[in-house]
Amino acid sequence: MKKILKYIGLPMLIVGSLWSCENLDVPITTQLTPDVFPQNSAQYIQASGAVYTAFRGDFAFSWWWSQSLSTDEAIMPARGGNWFDNRGYACQHYHDWTPDNGVGPWGWAEAVIGTSNQTISILDKTMPSGSEKSTMIAELKTMRAITYFMLMDSYGGVPLDTVYGEFSSKARSSRIEVFNFIEKELKKAVPNLNPASGITTYGRPNKQTANAMLAKLYLNAEVYTGTARYNDCVAACDAVIGSGLYAIEPRSSYLQMFYPNNGPQMKEFIFAVPFDPSATTVGFNGQMYHSRYDVPRSERAKFGLPFTPSAPRSTLPEFYANFNDVNDIRNKQWLTGLQFMNDGVTPVMVTTTKKGYDQFYTGSDGAASYTYQVNLTPNIVLRQNPALFDCGDDEIAWNMGYRNIKFYPDNTSTSRNQNNDVPFLRYSDVILMKAEAILRGGNATLGHTALSLVNMVRSQRSTSAAWTSVSLEDLYKERSREFAWEAWHRNDMIRFGKYEGQWGFKTNTETYRRIFPIPTYAKALNPALTQNPGYPQ
Repeated sequence: MKKILKYIGLPMLIVGSLWSCENLDVPITTQLTPDVFPQNSAQYIQASGAVYTAFRGDFAFSWWWSQSLSTDEAIMPARGGNWFDNRGYACQHYHDWTPDNGVGPWGWAEAVIGTSNQTISILDKTMPSGSEKSTMIAELKTMRAITYFMLMDSYGGVPLDTVYGEFSSKARSSRIEVFNFIEKELKKAVPNLNPASGITTYGRPNKQTANAMLAKLYLNAEVYTGTARYNDCVAACDAVIGSGLYAIEPRSSYLQMFYPNNGPQMKEFIFAVPFDPSATTVGFNGQMYHSRYDVPRSERAKFGLPFTPSAPRSTLPEFYANFNDVNDIRNKQWLTGLQFMNDGVTPVMVTTTKKGYDQFYTGSDGAASYTYQVNLTPNIVLRQNPALFDCGDDEIAWNMGYRNIKFYPDNTSTSRNQNNDVPFLRYSDVILMKAEAILRGGNATLGHTALSLVNMVRSQRSTSAAWTSVSLEDLYKERSREFAWEAWHRNDMIRFGKYEGQWGFKTNTETYRRIFPIPTYAKALNPALTQNPGYPQ
């Protein structure tokens, strides 16, 4: 558990133990309860680990799916019936999900919030008053606020529940009320959070995590509340910038930010989610499977993987069109066209049959051997069955779509899981958020302009000439390039008014789908919940 234990100190046992601590009928001294655990600084850190374990749990799954597959950034069609999964991915592409599809992070986020409430309650009772307690409680409340942000962004108004042990059904607070709660929690946490960055705070929120999260909240305030807060966004960005703790990663190491050996040495990481294949997570998934989903199955040897990837996931031509600068290092996060081994010379070859290459081949020699060089094509074609979102089960189908390997395949892992930590907030995001806030009417500060800020990022990404002007459309495309595969694209598309557009096979323009339906299972558990407008009540 080199990363989890080194950076956060989370024995995974703690999660299951804390869940069971309320089941005592008689005093059992070996049970982990506030009376016997936690009792010292090391144990306080271990106890707080339950929250970070829960957050890591489904972060790379339910959060990523809903924020990317519902946009033009990614598509996951079936291939020969594989990955159809009862239209679970098709509905996100077509924007025709229902409450029964369970789209979005509801269950996972609710679990994180519940674990946060429990852990805060335990530490509040056991920790002596002082700066250590103030900081740890502030960190946990920041994690809870971040999770509420993700819920609010996905579902609008949600129940506000901050008291552990209160199990009555709670009605939804309005989106504005949830916004105000998140803002209040983050602002209250800032003075008590650790001002340091690097290994001492890695994987846990520090002072600038809260400021960057406030910037994200304010940038989207008009979407969430109807009232623009662009000057507040600028001020929050300036707090991060003024800390002097972060820098834009140079062009030479941009790709390394997402490698399996990334971590606190990355200059841009304000808050990242650590992953470790050896860490087990009780009650949650806790896995980071990008290679499994993104690497073509024919390229196992190229990347030295210990498993054959299934590779159902790709981008769409509409999104890839943003990568139109040949001098941009960010182009290298994609696999496109004819494929070669890592020497750049040896072609990736596959031997199959003529029928195996093309299932619709009609010649009499369909069983004859056929060898070809892998060629990834940009378009997704539902050749086998459009109704089942199916491209087919042949080599042509499996090579459809350009693939993203930003979270570079991890050949050090003995499983499908990866060591790559996943950034949630990066310094380049702060710079581009400030640029956008200024473009949308916020006051310029610190001698910055929207153009100078965008060029700060671009100068470390491309050797092309600096821009001489910047529009909101330019900035949207720049964000698409910079944060591809980092689960911010849905948030961006909604703010830029593009979520109702057409891409791939999607034609639905219903604006109520900017927020997901409350899942049927959630309403069954909480009868006080009401459904979002537009969905079956």
